[in-house]
Amino acid sequence: MRFNRSVFFAALLGAAGLRGEAAAVIEGRVTLPPAPLPALVPQRYEVVTTNGVAATNPPQAVVYLEGEFAAAANPPTVQLAQKGLAFVPALLAIQTGTRVEFTNEDDTFHNVFSFSPTKRFDLGRYRPMDRPVPSQVFDTAGLVTLRCEIHKHMRGLILVLNTPHFVMTDAAGNYRLEGLPPGRYLLKAWLDSKTTYWKSVEVVPGTTLHVDFP
Repeated sequence: MRFNRSVFFAALLGAAGLRGEAAAVIEGRVTLPPAPLPALVPQRYEVVTTNGVAATNPPQAVVYLEGEFAAAANPPTVQLAQKGLAFVPALLAIQTGTRVEFTNEDDTFHNVFSFSPTKRFDLGRYRPMDRPVPSQVFDTAGLVTLRCEIHKHMRGLILVLNTPHFVMTDAAGNYRLEGLPPGRYLLKAWLDSKTTYWKSVEVVPGTTLHVDFP
Protein backbone atom coordinates (compact mmCIF):
# COMPACT_ATOMS: atom_id res chain seq x y z
CA MET A 1 0.00 0.00 0.00
CA ARG A 2 1.41 3.38 -0.98
CA PHE A 3 1.91 5.88 1.86
CA ASN A 4 -0.40 8.91 1.56
CA ARG A 5 1.17 11.83 3.43
CA SER A 6 -1.92 14.08 3.29
CA VAL A 7 -4.12 11.34 4.77
CA PHE A 8 -1.49 10.68 7.45
CA PHE A 9 -1.39 14.34 8.51
CA ALA A 10 -5.18 14.60 8.43
CA ALA A 11 -5.35 11.61 10.79
CA LEU A 12 -2.80 13.21 13.08
CA LEU A 13 -4.76 16.46 13.09
CA GLY A 14 -7.98 14.64 13.98
CA ALA A 15 -6.28 12.68 16.74
CA ALA A 16 -4.78 15.87 18.15
CA GLY A 17 -8.23 17.45 18.24
CA LEU A 18 -9.68 14.44 20.07
CA ARG A 19 -6.90 14.60 22.67
CA GLY A 20 -7.38 18.36 23.09
CA GLU A 21 -3.78 19.06 22.08
CA ALA A 22 -2.70 22.52 21.00
CA ALA A 23 -2.13 23.32 17.33
CA ALA A 24 1.40 23.18 15.95
CA VAL A 25 3.87 25.91 16.86
CA ILE A 26 7.22 27.01 15.45
CA GLU A 27 9.34 29.31 17.57
CA GLY A 28 12.95 30.39 17.70
CA ARG A 29 15.29 33.29 17.20
CA VAL A 30 16.64 35.19 14.21
CA THR A 31 20.14 36.57 14.64
CA LEU A 32 19.71 40.23 13.75
CA PRO A 33 22.55 42.39 12.44
CA PRO A 34 23.74 45.35 14.52
CA ALA A 35 21.90 48.62 14.01
CA PRO A 36 23.73 50.71 11.37
CA LEU A 37 22.75 54.07 12.89
CA PRO A 38 21.08 55.46 16.00
CA ALA A 39 17.31 55.40 15.58
CA LEU A 40 15.75 58.71 14.55
CA VAL A 41 13.43 58.56 17.59
CA PRO A 42 14.09 56.26 20.59
CA GLN A 43 11.97 53.07 20.49
CA ARG A 44 10.81 53.77 16.94
CA TYR A 45 11.77 51.81 13.86
CA GLU A 46 12.77 53.62 10.69
CA VAL A 47 13.89 52.44 7.26
CA VAL A 48 17.45 53.03 6.14
CA THR A 49 19.07 52.23 2.81
CA THR A 50 22.74 51.21 2.71
CA ASN A 51 24.36 50.35 -0.63
CA GLY A 52 20.93 49.82 -2.14
CA VAL A 53 19.73 47.50 0.65
CA ALA A 54 16.59 48.63 2.52
CA ALA A 55 16.10 47.47 6.11
CA THR A 56 14.63 48.66 9.39
CA ASN A 57 16.72 50.45 11.98
CA PRO A 58 16.95 48.96 14.56
CA PRO A 59 16.90 45.61 12.69
CA GLN A 60 13.75 43.51 12.66
CA ALA A 61 12.79 40.36 10.73
CA VAL A 62 9.61 38.80 9.35
CA VAL A 63 9.31 35.02 9.77
CA TYR A 64 6.77 33.21 7.62
CA LEU A 65 5.67 29.80 6.40
CA GLU A 66 5.76 29.37 2.62
CA GLY A 67 3.54 26.76 1.00
CA GLU A 68 0.31 26.19 -0.91
CA PHE A 69 -2.25 28.25 0.97
CA ALA A 70 -5.67 29.43 -0.17
CA ALA A 71 -6.28 33.12 -0.68
CA ALA A 72 -8.04 34.90 2.18
CA ALA A 73 -11.81 34.50 1.84
CA ASN A 74 -12.38 37.94 3.40
CA PRO A 75 -9.21 40.00 2.89
CA PRO A 76 -8.60 42.27 5.87
CA THR A 77 -8.09 46.02 6.00
CA VAL A 78 -5.15 47.25 8.08
CA GLN A 79 -3.76 50.69 8.80
CA LEU A 80 -0.31 52.14 8.29
CA ALA A 81 0.01 55.55 9.94
CA GLN A 82 2.01 58.63 9.14
CA LYS A 83 2.88 59.99 12.55
CA GLY A 84 5.69 62.25 13.66
CA LEU A 85 6.76 62.54 10.00
CA ALA A 86 7.46 58.81 9.86
CA PHE A 87 5.68 55.64 8.70
CA VAL A 88 4.40 53.67 11.70
CA PRO A 89 5.13 50.78 11.57
CA ALA A 90 8.19 51.23 9.38
CA LEU A 91 7.83 47.61 8.20
CA LEU A 92 4.39 46.10 7.67
CA ALA A 93 3.88 42.44 6.71
CA ILE A 94 0.55 41.53 5.08
CA GLN A 95 -1.07 38.71 3.11
CA THR A 96 -1.87 39.26 -0.56
CA GLY A 97 -5.30 40.78 -1.03
CA THR A 98 -5.03 43.00 2.05
CA ARG A 99 -6.20 46.61 1.83
CA VAL A 100 -3.95 49.14 3.58
CA GLU A 101 -5.31 52.49 4.75
CA PHE A 102 -2.64 55.20 4.96
CA THR A 103 -3.86 57.31 7.86
CA ASN A 104 -2.46 60.81 8.36
CA GLU A 105 -1.95 61.56 12.07
CA ASP A 106 0.21 64.65 11.55
CA ASP A 107 -0.93 68.27 11.40
CA THR A 108 0.30 68.63 7.85
CA PHE A 109 -0.19 67.28 4.35
CA HIS A 110 1.29 63.94 3.27
CA ASN A 111 1.62 62.32 -0.16
CA VAL A 112 2.38 58.60 -0.09
CA PHE A 113 3.67 56.97 -3.26
CA SER A 114 5.57 53.90 -4.48
CA PHE A 115 7.65 53.20 -7.58
CA SER A 116 8.10 49.52 -6.62
CA PRO A 117 7.30 46.97 -9.36
CA THR A 118 5.18 45.02 -6.85
CA LYS A 119 2.80 47.99 -6.45
CA ARG A 120 3.04 51.41 -8.12
CA PHE A 121 0.73 54.14 -6.87
CA ASP A 122 0.50 57.81 -5.87
CA LEU A 123 -2.13 58.88 -3.33
CA GLY A 124 -1.69 62.62 -3.92
CA ARG A 125 -1.63 65.22 -1.16
CA TYR A 126 -4.14 64.84 1.65
CA ARG A 127 -4.82 66.22 5.14
CA PRO A 128 -5.58 64.39 8.41
CA MET A 129 -9.30 65.16 8.18
CA ASP A 130 -9.76 64.10 4.54
CA ARG A 131 -12.18 61.23 4.01
CA PRO A 132 -12.25 58.52 2.90
CA VAL A 133 -8.78 57.59 4.13
CA PRO A 134 -6.59 56.89 1.05
CA SER A 135 -5.94 53.19 0.63
CA GLN A 136 -4.56 50.54 -1.71
CA VAL A 137 -5.13 46.81 -2.18
CA PHE A 138 -1.90 44.79 -2.39
CA ASP A 139 -2.61 41.76 -4.58
CA THR A 140 0.93 40.79 -5.67
CA ALA A 141 3.59 39.27 -3.41
CA GLY A 142 6.83 41.20 -3.04
CA LEU A 143 8.41 44.20 -1.34
CA VAL A 144 6.97 47.70 -1.62
CA THR A 145 9.01 50.77 -0.68
CA LEU A 146 6.95 53.74 0.49
CA ARG A 147 7.94 57.40 0.23
CA CYS A 148 6.35 60.78 0.88
CA GLU A 149 6.64 63.37 -1.89
CA ILE A 150 6.53 66.21 0.65
CA HIS A 151 8.84 64.83 3.35
CA LYS A 152 11.83 63.41 1.51
CA HIS A 153 13.34 61.60 4.52
CA MET A 154 10.28 59.37 5.05
CA ARG A 155 10.65 55.70 4.11
CA GLY A 156 8.47 52.67 4.81
CA LEU A 157 8.30 49.04 3.71
CA ILE A 158 5.39 46.68 3.05
CA LEU A 159 6.22 42.99 2.65
CA VAL A 160 3.35 41.29 0.79
CA LEU A 161 3.25 37.51 1.34
CA ASN A 162 1.32 34.61 -0.21
CA THR A 163 0.68 33.12 3.22
CA PRO A 164 -1.47 33.85 6.28
CA HIS A 165 1.24 32.45 8.58
CA PHE A 166 3.74 35.21 9.39
CA VAL A 167 4.97 37.17 12.38
CA MET A 168 7.36 40.02 13.18
CA THR A 169 10.28 39.32 15.48
CA ASP A 170 10.80 41.34 18.63
CA ALA A 171 13.84 43.58 19.09
CA ALA A 172 15.93 40.57 20.18
CA GLY A 173 14.93 38.50 17.13
CA ASN A 174 12.54 36.14 18.95
CA TYR A 175 9.45 34.87 17.14
CA ARG A 176 6.54 32.45 17.61
CA LEU A 177 4.21 31.14 14.89
CA GLU A 178 1.04 29.48 16.18
CA GLY A 179 -1.92 27.57 14.78
CA LEU A 180 0.03 26.04 11.90
CA PRO A 181 -1.43 23.40 9.56
CA PRO A 182 0.40 20.06 9.24
CA GLY A 183 2.68 19.42 6.28
CA ARG A 184 6.09 20.15 4.79
CA TYR A 185 6.96 23.79 4.18
CA LEU A 186 9.72 26.32 3.80
CA LEU A 187 10.18 28.48 6.88
CA LYS A 188 11.66 31.83 5.86
CA ALA A 189 13.13 34.78 7.72
CA TRP A 190 13.20 38.09 5.83
CA LEU A 191 15.86 40.49 7.15
CA ASP A 192 16.17 43.12 4.42
CA SER A 193 15.54 43.69 0.73
CA LYS A 194 18.48 41.43 -0.22
CA THR A 195 18.55 38.87 2.63
CA THR A 196 16.07 36.05 3.27
CA TYR A 197 17.04 32.87 5.15
CA TRP A 198 15.09 29.64 4.75
CA LYS A 199 14.88 26.11 6.14
CA SER A 200 12.73 23.10 5.29
CA VAL A 201 10.39 22.13 8.14
CA GLU A 202 7.80 19.46 8.81
CA VAL A 203 4.87 20.59 10.91
CA VAL A 204 3.15 17.94 13.08
CA PRO A 205 -0.05 18.70 15.06
CA GLY A 206 0.35 19.23 18.78
CA THR A 207 4.10 19.83 18.61
CA THR A 208 6.42 22.79 19.06
CA LEU A 209 9.33 23.01 16.64
CA HIS A 210 12.33 25.19 17.52
CA VAL A 211 14.10 26.79 14.54
CA ASP A 212 16.82 29.45 14.70
CA PHE A 213 18.25 31.53 11.84
CA PRO A 214 20.71 31.64 10.22
